[in-house]
Amino acid sequence: MSSATPTSARVRRLPVVGALRLGRPSDVWFKPALSVVAAVAPPSLLLMTLGRLDLAPYTMAGSLCALYAHNRPYAARAKVLAWVILGMLGGLAVALVSASLTRNAVVLVTVGALLAAVQKAVCDATRVGPPAHVILTFVSSAALFVPQTLGQVPGHLALAAAAGAWAWLVGMAPAPLRPHGPERRATAQALHAAAACAETARGGEEGAGARSAAYAAVHAAWQTLLVVRNRPSTTRRALERLVIRAEVALAAPADADPARLRSCARAVRGTGRIPRTGDPRREEDGLSREEDGLRPDGVGSCPDGTGSRPDGAGPCRTDGGARLDDDSLRRDGDLLRERDELVGVAAERAVTPRPLWSRLGPLTPAAVRSALGCALAGYVSLALGAERPYWALVTAASLYQANITLTWSRAVQRVVGNLVGVLLFAAVAPVARLGPLALVLCILACNFGAEALIGRNYWLGSVCVTPLALLVTELPGFQPTGELVTGRVVDTLVGALVGFLAAVAVTNRRAGRHVERALTTVDRAGEHAARVAADPSSTPAALEAARRGLAAAVVDLRATADAAAGEWWQRALPQERVVLAEQAAHRTLAATVRRRGLLPDPGTTSTYTYTEGASP
Repeated sequence: MSSATPTSARVRRLPVVGALRLGRPSDVWFKPALSVVAAVAPPSLLLMTLGRLDLAPYTMAGSLCALYAHNRPYAARAKVLAWVILGMLGGLAVALVSASLTRNAVVLVTVGALLAAVQKAVCDATRVGPPAHVILTFVSSAALFVPQTLGQVPGHLALAAAAGAWAWLVGMAPAPLRPHGPERRATAQALHAAAACAETARGGEEGAGARSAAYAAVHAAWQTLLVVRNRPSTTRRALERLVIRAEVALAAPADADPARLRSCARAVRGTGRIPRTGDPRREEDGLSREEDGLRPDGVGSCPDGTGSRPDGAGPCRTDGGARLDDDSLRRDGDLLRERDELVGVAAERAVTPRPLWSRLGPLTPAAVRSALGCALAGYVSLALGAERPYWALVTAASLYQANITLTWSRAVQRVVGNLVGVLLFAAVAPVARLGPLALVLCILACNFGAEALIGRNYWLGSVCVTPLALLVTELPGFQPTGELVTGRVVDTLVGALVGFLAAVAVTNRRAGRHVERALTTVDRAGEHAARVAADPSSTPAALEAARRGLAAAVVDLRATADAAAGEWWQRALPQERVVLAEQAAHRTLAATVRRRGLLPDPGTTSTYTYTEGASP
């Protein structure tokens, strides 16, 4: 195994056309789009009725929190939304107090840059997800340049808090109708990804990309299911079994049945019964375990006490004693095996997450990059005489991604989207100025369009974000269109150029070391999993914990390698070692699955072992 790494630095080519290519829309694009409209509309219309649209920017700050946590289970979403709202209020409070104490633009830009760095670091460490820190930075940066007095600050914060509470209710509104909607979607995505991997394997292709994507989807599904700790439920346990099915399909993709996996995924997405994961040879009857005459303890039950099951499928246990046939023996064994599979899930659910401070350390380069880029962009904008330097600051804050290549792509997307967006604003402005109601309706339409389109490509969403930001500036009063368009274009170009240069100056030179650490982690996790799998006395919980730890290490290795591959001025990465480590880990994962009895050992055709999701 070669581990040689050339020491010469290299500059990577930066994409342009590829950065603008449209992707598939998100499966749930309509959820944040409708949520933000539902959160923004009532406060804005109420203020319009009261003749105080000038206060709408403060309520909108709280309403925009409805964009967050749509991929989280509702119990976790409630907490995440609450923390997002508190974080928004904290940043807004700092901005409003700063604006009331000084009108020195340089000081305000500095405060905004520091806030942006803190917001990015915390959002990255907590993996709060899209739209991450950008909305929080927009809110706090814009508030810095709104004239304030200390006496006004409590009232403005109260408006934002009230709108934030309404946004929390909007975000939690679907819970009574689809209490496990996020978990179902994550499970369905894992099954679809496993099916795609199986199709690639059946076609005789290498499929490294499909396999990595499938492992990432399965890992994301486990994160969604396990994020609500110590809250077991029948539905969640059934979904966990389906994710296990996806894992088994990844362990033997050539044997898996993509059609069956996709069928399960379609069934999971709705609100109907979740498919069970019993013996594939008995799965065609479509019955749940309860319908199949099995009590939760795996024992056949007869509701009429006659000793025979009403479906004619055979005898029942009426005395709590011996099993009466081989069918009962096999079903009991299947249920025990499923129960063993979930022991490790329960063990992982009990693991305490790492403290926040320990996750902030590796994010130092990103935080420094964000602070420097935002500050310089704001200073340059001020030097050019801009009235709203926070536009340049927010542009710079929105650029910073996992590496230089992705940051460049985001810069291209931001510039193109904003340039098209100002043209859209010029077309919409006459309509918005017909009256307060027209202005509010245009803002709502831009909010919906931004969230509906941004999933396909960031630049497409920016086409609606730009007129939205310009329309918000007109809530206190209409302003000349030409000045707004010119200022937005200049600040966009300044923020993108200065922000990218800051990213180049503060490159993550430790990316190569992160890859080495990730490789070491995979090697150690693989050795541990292999030892546990080879030990006949290993408990189901230990085997499951070892397997899950290795799977998480593989996903982290791929993410780390992809992030490092886009950095500049670094040594060549050990790509060969990464590929070989992934292959070895995949083989070890397959061995652990066989050890759990879900796959037959190579060369055997045991009637009591089968591949879940595989062709019988």
